[in-house]
Amino acid sequence: MELGLPLLASILQIIWIDILLSGDNAVVIALACRSLPPRQKRIGIILGAGAAIVLRILFALIISYLLEVPFLLLIGGVLLLWIAVKLITGEAEHESEVSESENLWGAVRTIVIADAVMSFDNVIAIAAASHGNPWLFIFGLALSVPLIVMGSTMIMALISRFPAFVWAGAALLGWVGGDVLVSDPFLTARIGAEYAASLKYPSAAIGAIIVLIIGFALTRLKPKHHEA
Repeated sequence: MELGLPLLASILQIIWIDILLSGDNAVVIALACRSLPPRQKRIGIILGAGAAIVLRILFALIISYLLEVPFLLLIGGVLLLWIAVKLITGEAEHESEVSESENLWGAVRTIVIADAVMSFDNVIAIAAASHGNPWLFIFGLALSVPLIVMGSTMIMALISRFPAFVWAGAALLGWVGGDVLVSDPFLTARIGAEYAASLKYPSAAIGAIIVLIIGFALTRLKPKHHEA
């Protein structure tokens, strides 16, 4: 596998996506377990991380077979744009959306439900950034495991301290989402593969711009909404 610029760009995209979306799993685990006794807290963190990893593997097995299905990449591209906007507008809402639990199994249940959504997001984003390269896909999936288990909480603290990281990551997801939209088999069959390839970078740029504009608009509207 020759390390050219496109491959290097894909690797960097996958690393950044993993940092952002695996970090969300770590935040959910920490919030759900924060009221447990110390021993149960450790068990909850281990079970929660394990659930996130198992869900990633299951979703990876499904998505690997479905990426060539018409309309799936269109849906995945729109989903990535939504994830990116949610990343900008939803960071402050984690604490209100994830309820803390005073018993171990309540915490694990909360973690599994939240992980089901976020693991699916993560696998779709990695699959999109891999552009059909199975080794990149496996790399992205494998990288998410240590990020969840060990490093994500610290990374999320850094992101919380420097909001620019969140905006840059959301723009990247928007870029990947726009790229994915014009890669769908249904669309390429209608407009031609060559023309679809020429739209790759414009569509990716438009995706990033749309995410930043919507994210900016929603964050500007939020304070007015709370004041009302």
